Amino acid sequence: MAAIPMAMPVPAAAGSVCGPVVVVGQQFCAPYVVDLTVTKKALSLSDSDFAVTDINGNVVLKVKGVVFSLRDRAVLVDAANNPMFSMHRRWQVFRGEGTNPENLLFSVKKSKLFQLKTELDVIMASNPNEDECDFKIKGSYFERSCTVCLGNSDSIIAQMNRKYTVKNVILGKDTFGVTVYPNVDYAFIASLVVILDEINKDRTGDD
Repeated sequence: MAAIPMAMPVPAAAGSVCGPVVVVGQQFCAPYVVDLTVTKKALSLSDSDFAVTDINGNVVLKVKGVVFSLRDRAVLVDAANNPMFSMHRRWQVFRGEGTNPENLLFSVKKSKLFQLKTELDVIMASNPNEDECDFKIKGSYFERSCTVCLGNSDSIIAQMNRKYTVKNVILGKDTFGVTVYPNVDYAFIASLVVILDEINKDRTGDD
């Protein structure tokens, strides 16, 4: 698989972003706000566990094999089922479907071992010393909402909110509304929603 271009963001003032935030690919960055809906199936009869749709209901991304405890990985694919990268139990994300260290894109870890509110550090593969996180996810209690920021700054690049509807409860689905800021890689943000959901289910801190 061809190498995926990566452009690290420059820290900016709160509420703004200098330059594009590219992690998966430039094709997933738009010069305007992108509103997405991420829907998770409680029991998937197909091999698609998460679906990411745009404001018109079109599927733009899918996640397969998200039951980490059974399959130990999840694969993000585009609308044509072409695999882009895989996420693994210890919250590492690789290009393609393998785990070759050379293909590591980024990893996610808890900022603190014990926490009431979820706070996660996202570390890019290009930051091996991990002196500071490249992105930070901050979530409210029970993950009703959370934000993704550049590093330890207050510059928000995306916001996620959990949606509760009677229909979704009956169908056994979890739904997240995601607002991705301009020039921010929405495939990257979608992967963080999946990882956040897994971490929220597994609060033992063992991973």
